[in-house]
Amino acid sequence: MRRFTHFAALDWSGARGERQRGIALAVASGAAAPALIRPGHVWSRAEIAAWLEEVAASRADMLIGFDFSAAFAFADRGAYFPLWSESPPDIRALWALVERLAGGDPHLESGAFLAHREARRHFRHAAGDVGDLFEPGAGRLRCVEWHQRATRQAASVSNFNLVGAAQVGKASLSGMRLLHRLGGRIPLWPLDPVPARGPLLVEIYTSLAARAAGVPHGRSKIHDGGALDAALAQLGSQPVGMKGPVSDHASDALLAAAWLRAIAGEAAIWTPAPLTQAIADTEGWTFGII
Repeated sequence: MRRFTHFAALDWSGARGERQRGIALAVASGAAAPALIRPGHVWSRAEIAAWLEEVAASRADMLIGFDFSAAFAFADRGAYFPLWSESPPDIRALWALVERLAGGDPHLESGAFLAHREARRHFRHAAGDVGDLFEPGAGRLRCVEWHQRATRQAASVSNFNLVGAAQVGKASLSGMRLLHRLGGRIPLWPLDPVPARGPLLVEIYTSLAARAAGVPHGRSKIHDGGALDAALAQLGSQPVGMKGPVSDHASDALLAAAWLRAIAGEAAIWTPAPLTQAIADTEGWTFGII
């Protein structure tokens, strides 16, 4: 089984603007406590892209988790965007379409994609502004999202929904632009084969890390240094030692980095039973859902 020496977790944001307080990046190396990269810094998405490019160039043996969806639902309709002639056939073509339509937007934003007359039909944009092809109710889900609901491993939200605090659509679209910019310089599991060495990207839910660390369901956000260290201890990690208030973005990244280190050696994590190559090629999968 592939072994990694470093484990990184990226708490991402799809909000408008150059710099985002919702972005945090942490790395767990060896047996040491996880640590924030540039603590206190307000990251831009371009800086995260540059950091990932540096990791790619360094060939570090690093498992990197990001908390956005790499694709939209495909299997349920045989297309990402039914009735649209430009609907792409696979993940990389999807990223390329998003980039082609949103490439003029600054800061890896996606407003131009969502404004496109065909694309906008598939999304819930706001109260009273719902595309005619947005699936009534919660919206379309990927195979991994249906599976995790059925097995109660995690809750899931459609990334065709752009409304509410729990929406993940905008972050996913900006994340797709990030992945397109990387151009395959870092492989993505399960789309790509796991390399013998060097970095590897995986999609994660930070809530899975919280559950594994004993944080009660519905209370997955940690805002206190002592609570963070207690959760890290549940994952076999050394304490970070932060005192007082901690942003939930920082705690999400730190806890997820330690969680990746704790579970990466489990064979079942890499071979979820429902995952097929067709799903990997079109929808991807969330690391940790088995």
